[in-house]
Amino acid sequence: MTKQTSTQDQTPTQDQGSTTDQTTDQAPAPNRRATIWEVAKVAGVSHQTVSRYLRNDAKMRPETVARISAAVQELDYRPNLSARSMRTRRSGRVAVLLPAVATYGPPQILSGVMEIAHEHGYTIEAFSVEGTSADRFERVLEIADSGQVEGVLALAPLPPESEHRFPDRAAIVVSADYDDEFRGVGELADGSPVAELVERLADLGHRRFLHVTGSLDFASARGRRDVFVETVEGLGLGPALVHEGDWSPEEGRAAVLALPERDHATAVIAASDPVAAGVVQGARERGWSIPADLSVTGWDNNLLGGYLQPTLTTVQVDHRKLGRSAMARLVATLRQEPDPRPTASEGPLNTIIWRDSTGPVGAGRGSE
Repeated sequence: MTKQTSTQDQTPTQDQGSTTDQTTDQAPAPNRRATIWEVAKVAGVSHQTVSRYLRNDAKMRPETVARISAAVQELDYRPNLSARSMRTRRSGRVAVLLPAVATYGPPQILSGVMEIAHEHGYTIEAFSVEGTSADRFERVLEIADSGQVEGVLALAPLPPESEHRFPDRAAIVVSADYDDEFRGVGELADGSPVAELVERLADLGHRRFLHVTGSLDFASARGRRDVFVETVEGLGLGPALVHEGDWSPEEGRAAVLALPERDHATAVIAASDPVAAGVVQGARERGWSIPADLSVTGWDNNLLGGYLQPTLTTVQVDHRKLGRSAMARLVATLRQEPDPRPTASEGPLNTIIWRDSTGPVGAGRGSE
């Protein structure tokens, strides 16, 4: 089953018209598509001027734009994309395959995709396909071979064997940052910021650490756990305490409530901001102060984390950068250019945001 939505009107094109189309004073019949010639006649301009309007020519006079826009609405004109594609071999459109999930997010990924596409003059059509990766690939082949798009960007995984089966009709680039169940893979599974969190807190005097994981079905949860264990043990601060969770606040709360009264962990590295919120709640129930008795960190920079008391130290993930990078690769493929190299101005994918939920061990103990 295919779910398909368009993020922008179809790319304008110039239609072919007949002599009758140019001379008639009558509106097109109800079941016939209006032509560019009829739009030109109603607007009182040439068909070349209408074509410039449809290409969003910024040099056109505002009054001309207004007349053509009114004519397009009056005639319910819809550009003939197929005709343009057949004439020029270029449609100005690219398709984006999204994971087939009920709530696709974060939306910043698609925002980054659209930004780069529009910078290079492409419109985007997003679609998702339920079923296996093989089902997705068959649909990608259909779309790529239709002549309606110049390229397909797959943000959902395709079969490994599909790499050398891409058709010549359209470019296909695979940048699968999530698996079929929207679990982060690739760069999103990189847990290296955990090392910086632990090292910074160790510099502040912390010697006993606890990590509350997300569901270990996720590569990202496993990556954060593994980096935590390696870093704690590498600093000689073991044992590395790990509470296996499921991304829920309740698991964070339960992990803190299970800590001993004496010689308990003084720093908790939570796998996500909701888990960290549960850690904070559990600490409050025990009468512990944040960060005096317990420093807490999260992950994902949830909007509410900046409004908690105290505000939550977290890791911000630049999902928009992922989208920009993926679309830049597709654009480079379409132009037969080398893959673009990341620039320093783009910044890292993961950035730690230090806030009030972390501090020196034991500072201000007993006070909020």
